[in-house]
Amino acid sequence: MLISWNITKRCNLFCRHCYREASSAEDIQGELSTAEGKKLITEIKKAGFRLLIFSGGEPLLRKDIFELIAKAREDGLIPAMGSNGTLLTGEMARELKNAGLQGIAISVDSLEREYHDEFRGQQGAFAKTQAGIENALGEGLKVQINLTLTEKNQNELDKMIIYYEKKGVQAIHPFFLVPTGRALSLADEALREEAYFSMIKKILERQRDTSLELKPTCAPQFMPMAREMGLLLRFTRGCLAGTAYCCILPKGEVHICPYLPVEVGNVRETAFADIWQNSVTLKKLRDFNNYGGACGCCEYIDICGGCRARAYYYKGDYLAEEPWCFRRQKWI
Repeated sequence: MLISWNITKRCNLFCRHCYREASSAEDIQGELSTAEGKKLITEIKKAGFRLLIFSGGEPLLRKDIFELIAKAREDGLIPAMGSNGTLLTGEMARELKNAGLQGIAISVDSLEREYHDEFRGQQGAFAKTQAGIENALGEGLKVQINLTLTEKNQNELDKMIIYYEKKGVQAIHPFFLVPTGRALSLADEALREEAYFSMIKKILERQRDTSLELKPTCAPQFMPMAREMGLLLRFTRGCLAGTAYCCILPKGEVHICPYLPVEVGNVRETAFADIWQNSVTLKKLRDFNNYGGACGCCEYIDICGGCRARAYYYKGDYLAEEPWCFRRQKWI
């Protein structure tokens, strides 16, 4: 099981698609303190989680980030991070490694610096991010590239696979855009229906001839598609929201997933382990009989699940059927 903790809403960039609507102007008042964070980490371990992803905003802006990573490692969790990479100096990478960080996912949306910089809201971001990747690799950190796919950059995938395989990164996880946060303004740029399934199929086909791990994210149909293609993957389910994954916001709110603004509790009011075990909403997600429409009667519900965030955006119900399925023309 894995969990992401948005440890701050502050960010040095202003990305067009940010689900947390982070910026440098954010007020950090009210964010979980170091002591509260350490208590939360212990609760996360108690709840049975294995992987803790420190995210944001930009997690490197938290002054206690090394202390929190060390606590996670001490408690027997695997600490990882999601970052834009622009603040990842050689010294920073070294300190992260020494604190116990096991891997870092760095966001890159294109090898065309103009596109990346515009998408991330800062001129020069591309160069800083590439330097951050080199610094992380230089310190022996496992590096994953997170690529947010849109209609404008979908042709970048092949180039990025070739480029980053040579660099020695471990994985590329293409993210399919979910309209939430600032990404609401990008809904028309999201890959959908035929384009959506064609891209998932392309990613899975490329997995056959690359050493990189390619995982379509926010595209849970990749699991049944991979099974039908005879691909053996290490993953157990497409959408993990509420079943083996959730998200904690900077002020302690627990959400089903980062892209789904449904709160199931707050760790300042209830111990996280209790929320995870006893939330009525989470229990509903774990009982597939509660899923509506085609998802509720699909033979692949146990390994797919449908994107709960996309169902919420398009249908107004996180238990509704996946809006771009059902089995779109048998996966295109």
